[in-house]
Parts: sequence; structure tokens; C-alpha cells
Amino acid sequence: MALPVQTRIGHRARIGYSLGSLVTGAFTTVPGLLLLPYLTDTLAVPGAIAGVLVLLPKMWDVVFNPIAGRLSDASLVRHGSRRPFLLCGGIGVAVLFAAIFAHPGFGSPALDAGYVLVLYLLCATAFGVFQVPFNALPAELTDSYGERTRITSWRMGFLAIAVLLSGGGAPALVHGIGGAAGYRVMGASVGLVILLGAVLMVLGLRGAPVGRLRPGAQSWRELLVTMRRWRSFRTLVLVYTLQALGLATLLAGVNYASRYVFGDPGVQTWLFVGFVLPALMTMPLWPRVGQRWGKLWGFRAACIAFGVAAVGLAAALVLPIGVSFVFVALAGVGYAGIQVFPLAIMPDLITAEEERTGEARAGIAAGVWTGSETLGMALGPGLFGLVLGLGGYVSSVDADVVQPGSAITAILLGFSLLPGVLVMLGLPLLRREVLEP
Repeated sequence: MALPVQTRIGHRARIGYSLGSLVTGAFTTVPGLLLLPYLTDTLAVPGAIAGVLVLLPKMWDVVFNPIAGRLSDASLVRHGSRRPFLLCGGIGVAVLFAAIFAHPGFGSPALDAGYVLVLYLLCATAFGVFQVPFNALPAELTDSYGERTRITSWRMGFLAIAVLLSGGGAPALVHGIGGAAGYRVMGASVGLVILLGAVLMVLGLRGAPVGRLRPGAQSWRELLVTMRRWRSFRTLVLVYTLQALGLATLLAGVNYASRYVFGDPGVQTWLFVGFVLPALMTMPLWPRVGQRWGKLWGFRAACIAFGVAAVGLAAALVLPIGVSFVFVALAGVGYAGIQVFPLAIMPDLITAEEERTGEARAGIAAGVWTGSETLGMALGPGLFGLVLGLGGYVSSVDADVVQPGSAITAILLGFSLLPGVLVMLGLPLLRREVLEP
């Protein structure tokens, strides 16, 4: 029997749920930052091929995540909890993540790259098992419009901390130790953070409400019909996918920009701090913006802030580094908003659809959402790898190889202007008549 849905939930459940961001933050950030340079500059895989290797496991997740959502809905109805999915998925992500960067050293770039591809495929699948029920929970923990924004803000606050620790700490470990050994230590360390987040989240959600136990849709055909008719959800998914693509492209470029635009590999950590700290500081402010002017207006303001920052960063080669960091901070402020608002709007759309159909929709909606986000995050490194190839980037086991001017220009535009354009493409779709529940 489901517990009654509450307007407000306790701090234990709110913090417990938010601790899951240690899993999502680490997994979505570190591969986006380091997997492509790991392939190109440690395994000597050409940039375009490395981009494809990063993309392929995520393409599978686009197919798998809706399946995981349907299975998660069925588990909720049968057992009254999504926690088994969360625990199994989180443990799998932790172990497989460490294995990706274990670098067995087969002595062949092709064999080493194949090893990474297989392990990343398995890890991405485990992440889908975790993230799908994780995204479904806000629609079930509370039925309050405002409380969902607060839950999302807490989640995004923990996510910012996770991104700061993993995005700043992981490159520092790799750079400090150096070579394949640095990647091994980094992989094991981040794996422990992921494991801690998954276990603490499951413990924190004991006794938390799970909402009404509605039956799930009986067939895939019914689900496809629902998605075809569910215009508001499809629009929100499209906007979020474009923004995930933009953020993933930016993440993929940070390592290269620190070396070839700012001229110092150590700047990578400071770029992350300069991006994430403003996001963390402004995260509690975005719910107030949403409460006063509405979630859509807040979403629009966040997109514009990120877009302005991207345009400013496009001039990083000629600007003083301090000015560039001002634009980095503004991008962090926009990032906070474009994380909070779509995830706060989604539960409202799910509740309205469940009331209309009388069937569970949180799991399958989260599966489609996660699959689309995964696609965007996967295409980002691939797109940046393509930009590297078009710019004539020289892949080598020597990370200090001299790059042609065209490659440096490609790195700059792929790191700044391209992410901004992708985020801003969703702005015309953020209209009330499109996204109303």
C-alpha cells in the first residue's frame, strides 16, 4: 500500500533523494571531461573515432532507458518501491566506472579502445537502471507544485557539489599523478563517491512516500500512443535534450580549452570551480524566481544568461583571463537555472497525464527523459570530437603536441559559442501554450 502523498516532505527524504546526485553528477561530468582526452591523448585514438566510441554506448541507452522505465513502473506496482533499481544500478555504475579507466594496457590502441567501449556500454546501462527511477521519484514524493521546485533545487544543489568535487578533483588527480596511473586512481576514487551516493540515497528514502500505485500501460503500443499525444512532455524533452547536448559539448571542451586556449592544464580545475561555485550559490535563488514569476519565465532567464556567457567566452583568446572567468561564472548561473526548471516542470506534466489516463507514467516518462538526456550528453563529446577533426586537431600520446591555429580556433568555438547556440535553440519552444500540463 502506498503511503499518502504529502505536500511537504521531511528533511531526511529530501536530503536522501538529493544524495543520488553524487551518482548522476559524477557519471555525467567525469566522462564528459576526461573520456575523450583519455582516448585521444593516452590511448592515441584519433579524435573522430574517439568521439564515436563515446557515443555508441549512449545510443544503446536511448533504447534501453524507456525499457528500464517500464520495468521500474512494474516494480513499483508489484513491490511498492523503486529502491531495488536504485541500489543495483548505483552499485553497478560504481564498479564499472572504476573499470573503464583501469587501462589494462593491451599494447594496441584498437584493443584498448575496444575494452573502454565494452565497459562504458555496461556502465551506461547500469546508469540507466539508476537514473530512470531517480528521475521518476519527484512526481511521487509530493503533489505540491512549489515543493517539487524545492526538491529539485536541493537535488541541483547536491548536483553542483558533486560536479564541483568530481569535475575539479578528477582532473586534478589525473594531472597530479600523470599518465595511465592517474586515470586509474581517478576512476577508483570517483567509483567510491558513486557507491557512497547510491547507498546513502537508498537509506535516506526508507519510509518516504511513493505516491498512488496506479497500473502501468498494458502494451508498448499504448505507450507510443501516449507519447505521440503528450505534446507538452515531448516539447520539454526536446528542449532539455538540446541543452544537454550544449552542456556536454562544453564539458568535452574544458580539458582542451585549458591547455590550448588558456595555455595551462591546471586551469581546468579553476574553470570548473569558476563554473560550479556560482551555480551552487545561485541554486536556491532560482526557485524564488519561479515562485514569483513562474517556472517558464525562470527557465527563459536561465537560457539567456547562459547564451550571453557563451558569446563572451568566444572572445577568450583576446580577453584577459579574469574577464573570461566572469563569463564562466555567468554560464554557471545560467546552468543552475536550466537544470532546476525543466526537472521541476516535468513532475507537473507527469501528474496531469496520470490523472488523465489513470495509469502510471512516472517511470516511462523518466525513461524517455533519461534516454533523451543521455543522447544529448553522448552527442556532446562526439560533436566536439567532430569539431576537433574539422579543425585539424593532432591526436598523440604526447599531450603537449603543438596544434595548428585552426585546431585552437575549433577548440574555442566548440567550447563556447556552439554550446550557447544549442542552449538558446530551445528558447522559442518555452511558451505556456506548449508546456501547459
